[in-house]
Amino acid sequence: MPGNPLFPISGELLASDGSAVLVPDFFSSSEADNHFKDLLAKTPWEQHSLSMFGKQVLEPRLSAWHAEAELAYTYSGQPRTPHPWNDPLTAVRMACEAHTGHLFNGALVNLYRSGADAMGWHSDDEPINGINPVIASVSLGAERRFDLRHKRTHEVVSAVLPHGSLLVMSGACQTNWHHRIAKTTREIEPRINVTFRFLCC
Repeated sequence: MPGNPLFPISGELLASDGSAVLVPDFFSSSEADNHFKDLLAKTPWEQHSLSMFGKQVLEPRLSAWHAEAELAYTYSGQPRTPHPWNDPLTAVRMACEAHTGHLFNGALVNLYRSGADAMGWHSDDEPINGINPVIASVSLGAERRFDLRHKRTHEVVSAVLPHGSLLVMSGACQTNWHHRIAKTTREIEPRINVTFRFLCC
């Protein structure tokens, strides 16, 4: 939405209390196409359950945690056994490391199969991510709207994440902001999202 301040085309999305920088054309169209195809085929997709209001419900997406064997990760209240790095994921990780200047030793890969798949408000502020973590988030496939909401003021900032884009959240972003991928009733194609992080303890 050119000209709408709620949907910046690129650059820094947050005016204060953290950083979220969007690089819309991080991968070329052909590179993004290849990464999407390879990750879709080679990721060991899982669907976990969540406890909501005393009931177990299935997560509205598929996911997989990739890291070294000793780096288990608890996500959405569920312990995740790490899968080994594969070729497409390693290539994407190296590109993110080169761009950010940070090393990443874990990756959560999510598959949003349709507009009905979503991620609720949350922060990647688990102690294992460290203080002011750098989170590199790559989007492949269908465009989805990404929302950030300030924890104190409730200000909301939104941006559309294009195919092949990179969003780098850093500084106090996880301390001060929640983020989400909301459901949509639009008919859209699948989307793969990879969030790289460095587990410190």
